Amino acid sequence: MASEVRHGDCLEVTRGLAAESVDLVYVDPPFFTQKTHSLVTRDRATKFEFSDEWKSRVEYIEFLRLRVKEFRRVLKATGSLFFHCDTNASHHIRCLLDEVFGETMFRSEIIWHYRRWSNSQRNPMPSHQTIFFYTKTDAYQYHQLFGDYSPSTNVDQILQRRQRDEHGKAVYARDGSDNVIHDGHKKGVPIADVWDIPLLNPKAKERVGYPTQKPILLLERIIALVTSPGDLVLDPFTGSGTTLVAAELLGRNSLGIDVAAEAVQLAKQRLVEPVKTSSELLRKGRESYVQSDEEALAYLHGLPIIPVQRNRGMDAILNAKPGENPILIRVQRRDESLADAAELLHAAGQSKQPATLVLIVTDPQQPAGLFDMLPSDVVLVNSTASELVERLADRGIGKLNH
Repeated sequence: MASEVRHGDCLEVTRGLAAESVDLVYVDPPFFTQKTHSLVTRDRATKFEFSDEWKSRVEYIEFLRLRVKEFRRVLKATGSLFFHCDTNASHHIRCLLDEVFGETMFRSEIIWHYRRWSNSQRNPMPSHQTIFFYTKTDAYQYHQLFGDYSPSTNVDQILQRRQRDEHGKAVYARDGSDNVIHDGHKKGVPIADVWDIPLLNPKAKERVGYPTQKPILLLERIIALVTSPGDLVLDPFTGSGTTLVAAELLGRNSLGIDVAAEAVQLAKQRLVEPVKTSSELLRKGRESYVQSDEEALAYLHGLPIIPVQRNRGMDAILNAKPGENPILIRVQRRDESLADAAELLHAAGQSKQPATLVLIVTDPQQPAGLFDMLPSDVVLVNSTASELVERLADRGIGKLNH
């Protein structure tokens, strides 16, 4: 496939392109954040930076208007434009796109949703960006993509064909003998307009140290949705070159434009050896990462805790006051010795020091002298059940039936 990156203002470069020559324009411009974005690569050798500061919102929108008109001009009649933005100016951008493309050419407002670390703002934490989907005409190219059925979906809904009755209501299709018609060719659920695609983690192979870098998975979905192999994808604010890499991996031609020489060089380097990070989160689903032991957490019911996933040694963190050392908790499992439980908690806590390690004892029947052998940093606390058994034993009452 042919991939090209040009240095310059996308307005001037796009004016030099032939009308109706592009199949997809993906626009990821500055977001009107009114600050300069910068980031240093892992090896600290290169710093990427771009300014997103404007005299006014009017200046920003006019900057976009001139360019969006050119983007529409170069689109084929079957072409699409995806415009990436956030809450800083999304309402103004929607009006601009309606003006240039026409309100009837609006196809979708896609929400890219992701998880983030908490922040200190006094408002709900931002965890999405918006992508407006417009087409040049009604004869646009579109390839339906499908996702998995919900775990709660009834098997009959998957196996049986649906049709509309005389009232327009969806019903199961039946043959002349009133038998339900099975449909073994269903592909899944058509993708919706909320896309749960993870942000690139700090150690992702495809991360190159460019601020605002988007994941290849996001661009692959956009490109697959509205283009075919051999089509031309234009990214007029190419940045790190993610769109071009995604196009290359999917067998599309691409043209990237950026006003920063460093970004152009970076995009060219990535095209030499395209690298894509696989997402275990998408492949397995978020539910697969929920590994907390519900039986263990039941012992902590009523406490202000945060359950811990993906950690063999601890079950929860007890909420502490700001500045206090963390309190890490593990609940002794059934058929697990106190020594094994304490050692697992001790090992898990080593990288979290200084911390208080608390082991909830659920089995009061422990060998004599065991407590002297346990790690000294582990604090033992009897569970309610364990405490009850001990107190009854003190009164000469035997073991309880389980």
